Amino acid sequence: MTSFNLLLLPGDGIGTEIMAEVKRVIDWFGARGVASFEYEHDLVGGSAYDAHGKAVSEATMAKALAADAVIFGAVGGPKWDGVPYDVRPEAALLRLRKDLALFANLRPAICYPALAEASSLKRELVEGLDILIVRELTGGVYFGEPKEIVTLENGQKRAVDTQLYTSPEIERIARVAFELARTRGKRVASAEKRNVMKSGVLWNQIVTRIGKEEYADVALEHVLADNCAMQLVRRPKQYDVIVTDNLFGDILSDVAAMLTGSLGMLPSASLGAPDAATGRRKALYEPVHGSAPDIAGKGIANPIAMIASFGMALRYSFGLVAEADLLDRAIAGVLGKGLRTADIAAAGTSPCSTSQMGDAIIAELDLLST
Repeated sequence: MTSFNLLLLPGDGIGTEIMAEVKRVIDWFGARGVASFEYEHDLVGGSAYDAHGKAVSEATMAKALAADAVIFGAVGGPKWDGVPYDVRPEAALLRLRKDLALFANLRPAICYPALAEASSLKRELVEGLDILIVRELTGGVYFGEPKEIVTLENGQKRAVDTQLYTSPEIERIARVAFELARTRGKRVASAEKRNVMKSGVLWNQIVTRIGKEEYADVALEHVLADNCAMQLVRRPKQYDVIVTDNLFGDILSDVAAMLTGSLGMLPSASLGAPDAATGRRKALYEPVHGSAPDIAGKGIANPIAMIASFGMALRYSFGLVAEADLLDRAIAGVLGKGLRTADIAAAGTSPCSTSQMGDAIIAELDLLST
């Protein structure tokens, strides 16, 4: 039996509550001999700052580097608003992405038929929606230097963030998008701002070349990032795979998230390059939503995005595609039977708790596997 080593980092807020439900799903698959899943917990974000004075300790980073996959909850909250910028809870995620070289962020936006009415758009626009946004994660304006606030001679302040991309960074994320498109609808939309940004010009040139020379079987279109945002709320099903840079990917994936009815529904994967010897990638899986401190401890958080993030780990890190499909069907089955947490419950209905949603997904897995 293949064995996989997982590092579970619940983080802050609702992170601990939703991670508890993921553990039950991991144990369910492990108990059925699919694979052996060994896991351990550690601190990250605000909880790590309270314990160690930093958002992620060196010991935790060593565990993350050794793991087959990191399962990450959520970090941050008002408790840590006043901590220094470089040790704020969110710095943990940036450190993990950088040190694990997780350059490809995959964010699916899927609208389950049972939740079409929960979307802010009309049912006919979102029912059956299945978009995959491929976001470059370790370059661009979030990591470019210089990044600073300086005081000028006249006393005024100037803030600088540098948008920086090299051709290899663009080439590798483009290939990830094209490869994934080959497993889906064979369509890629590349989003940038070549009309006003030199990095967008280079992005456009390289993606065009990669598509023409290596992926002639995949249809490629180019769209300005602001127009892409508009099209996502106008006619979202026109897209299959969207590939874009770090900044625009952050924005566009959140726009796409709300098409599905709730941020609590969406998982994500952050992947590194394949290891030359084993072919395995460093990987981190996390829900798109945040730590939701306003509902933390109430037992009402939606665990589906966290559970679906483990489903992406089954698919992309462990090669257990049939098992990933089974988990997707279990989630869809539970939603089809009308069970809802508060964030996706219709007015006048009684929402279930976090653990009740976990119970239902486990029961559906039992039902589907008999």
